[in-house]
Amino acid sequence: MIRRALDKIFGTKSERDLKKIQHYVDDANRFTAEFEKLSDDELKAKTQEFRNRLEKGETLDDILPEAFAVVRLAAQRVIGLRPYDVQLLGGIVLHQGKIAEMRTGEGKTLVAVLPSYLNGLTGKGVHVVTVNDYLAHRDREWMGPIHEFLGLSVGYISHDMNSDDRREMYAKDITYVTNNELGFDYLRDNMVISRQDRVLRPLNYCIVDEVDSILIDEARTPLIISGPSEQSTDKYYIVNRLIPSLKVRLITEEDEVKAKYEGTSLDAGYDAIVDEKAHTANLTDTGIAKAEKFLNVPNLYNDVESEWVHHINQALRAHYLYKVDEAYVIKNGEVVIIDEFTGREMPGRRWSDGLHQAVEAKEGLQIKEENQTLATITFQNFFKLYNKLSGMTGTAMTEANEFWQIYKLDVVEIRPNRPSRRIDYPDLVYLTEREKFKAIADEVEGLWKQGAPVLVGTRSIEKSEKLSRMLHARGIPHKVLNAKYHEMEAQIISQAGRKGAVTVATNMAGRGTDIVLGGNPADEQEQAEVVQLGGLHVIGSERHESRRIDNQLRGRCARQGDPGSSRFYISLEDELMRLFANTAKISAILSHMGMKEGEAIESRLMTRQIEGAQRMVEGRNFDIRKQLLDYDKVMNQQRTAIYGLRNAILDGETMTDRSMQMMLEIADELVEQYYFPTHPQRSNFETLNVNLRNFFPLEFAYNAENVGRKTHDELVDDIMRQVQELYKARAAYFAEQGINFDEIERMLMLQLLDAAWKQNLYELDQLRNNVSLRGYAQKDPLIEYQKESYKLYSAMLNRVRDLMVSYIFRLQLPPRRTPAQRAQEEAAAKNPDGAKPTSKNIGRNDPCPCGSGKKYKKCCGANL
Repeated sequence: MIRRALDKIFGTKSERDLKKIQHYVDDANRFTAEFEKLSDDELKAKTQEFRNRLEKGETLDDILPEAFAVVRLAAQRVIGLRPYDVQLLGGIVLHQGKIAEMRTGEGKTLVAVLPSYLNGLTGKGVHVVTVNDYLAHRDREWMGPIHEFLGLSVGYISHDMNSDDRREMYAKDITYVTNNELGFDYLRDNMVISRQDRVLRPLNYCIVDEVDSILIDEARTPLIISGPSEQSTDKYYIVNRLIPSLKVRLITEEDEVKAKYEGTSLDAGYDAIVDEKAHTANLTDTGIAKAEKFLNVPNLYNDVESEWVHHINQALRAHYLYKVDEAYVIKNGEVVIIDEFTGREMPGRRWSDGLHQAVEAKEGLQIKEENQTLATITFQNFFKLYNKLSGMTGTAMTEANEFWQIYKLDVVEIRPNRPSRRIDYPDLVYLTEREKFKAIADEVEGLWKQGAPVLVGTRSIEKSEKLSRMLHARGIPHKVLNAKYHEMEAQIISQAGRKGAVTVATNMAGRGTDIVLGGNPADEQEQAEVVQLGGLHVIGSERHESRRIDNQLRGRCARQGDPGSSRFYISLEDELMRLFANTAKISAILSHMGMKEGEAIESRLMTRQIEGAQRMVEGRNFDIRKQLLDYDKVMNQQRTAIYGLRNAILDGETMTDRSMQMMLEIADELVEQYYFPTHPQRSNFETLNVNLRNFFPLEFAYNAENVGRKTHDELVDDIMRQVQELYKARAAYFAEQGINFDEIERMLMLQLLDAAWKQNLYELDQLRNNVSLRGYAQKDPLIEYQKESYKLYSAMLNRVRDLMVSYIFRLQLPPRRTPAQRAQEEAAAKNPDGAKPTSKNIGRNDPCPCGSGKKYKKCCGANL
């Protein structure tokens, strides 16, 4: 209340932010008028002028008004679109490294061109990130000509590009790419064994389109590159046969509250409990006994290696929480995940921790072997790697706090170019889903008969197809847009504004494509008729768990001052209501009010219940993302160090100093462990010598007499003098063979590091799965994870160090052919049946020239 009053007096934060940058727009308008008289060639020449000024010390902020004026005129001349003042404001916000919230239809795609051009002048690269391949390609083809007209190069990354093409595209001034392609390219770049194999440049500036979808919705799922593990898939089939025999109870929050107050047990009489709200499944005591009998094992919890309990829990989740045509579709004999927020397919993505295999077993498909993580990163930590990050969307203010907490991104609301004329009607609430869908079909039919276009948003494929069948039964022609028809997405959604058009779509499908009244391209007469009918009407078939997603659906209509309207239909059987609202209490109130079947109500009580449920889910989802980030912070520190070392190696860092440091650490630790200058009788010289020889192949023979009264550091220095001589000899040995020893060390270090990091990721996965149990011992799982992961990381580095030093002194090259041997081979080739001649150049008792240290007759000359 107080905040609203202060906003009225002083303006909102966004209004104050925009006021501070209005002078840039005023200057840009002045330069636009000045530059309009320039020819195309003169306008193009501005790009080189700007670059020259930047080289002389001017900043991007200094040239911003002129650069934006140039882009505005170029856009008008090349594609016939002239950015409005509000679009310039959006561009400035993006350049400042903030999030611009602009309503659907305000031209965010064109907005991104302004800061892309400005920051592209530096030559360091700009990435414009979109949610799917279609939009990345469309935006490159649509907006790319503006940049190319002005002399900047433009690239686009598609899913099927090879590494050479990707490298070429990322080298452009501006590159359009999806978040998944970009993230996976980063991970792959940190797995290459040659610097030439990298495709990305250093991450400079990024503009994320639909930033809430990418940085919020998809942030719960980390990017993972995995490889096959050696575990068998038989267990999934075995456990899948057990599930139908279990008596399972699905519980809601209402059940939990009731059980708590009545003092009853939720699991009495059941073999397993599935919590839909928490998305978890667990066996009860009776279920454990039944599973042990079925699997013929004496104790499920004794058989740690096969992890029966884990497999059973995942199978329960697969059967009761992951439904076909909702969480996934079956395509070409494979389980393809559906993004729960966008309704789009996610080909190539697999659920981790055995869940994907459990779903495959449930569907009777061939189970692909379980994978082991080779590289992983969260979107949160990946996008924070950019020097400057910005984003744009139509719905960000509800998540402004999270954007700031996680990414330090400020959200600025940009006013629309024209005032909104959208009418948001109150929600209609029904007792049952059946009544609700009938009412939706009735309204669609009424609007269709009038000729008004209708867009119906659903939460799942199942619901969209259910509604489609109802419309077919009434003879209403319509289009269905869900993950099954992903390829036709843009075409279907772009025509949703035509007269009489009825479109049924999963809630966010088609996002990024404008719905133009009268169709796209618009027919003026038809457009006028649709406007007269009130524009596009949007129907929500149920509330989403996030208010932001509801707002995205509403935002599909009433673009650029067009008329439009929206309404949500709700039933007490909807998932959101069933899981998070007190439906028993609400139902009792409605019944008391005399509500009958088929009737709907509009009630403030219902609105408060719905909003309360949504806030609860938003808070829970934020906690999930925050927890994922908290755990990944630990791995991120390790990943940053490992990737930094990898890059240093690939970039040609000399390994001599690093190798010597590792040798010094080993010598220091061994002396610390076995030599005690102040208590000589406790020293163990024999073990010290043995361990030193294990690392350094020298005849160490330290004892109390020859060590005398040396200090710790003096003994270490003595050891290192000998080790350094041995190290020089190794370098000389390789040099004699014409091989760079430093290159050998780099490749060796890279291989050892990659193998150790892979094992470390596996151990971290296991630790993450098990550390939650420490909560029962009154210990914070996150703190325990931090402690244990540090131990694992330290042990990994020590393992790499020890192996590296051992290999340095024991690595042998294959025998090198001497001139005499080559002559013998040539002679043998000319006379294959003749006797092998003996070398006249090398005596049989001479040292072998290959450097092995053996006599020639015992080495390369053994078979002569």
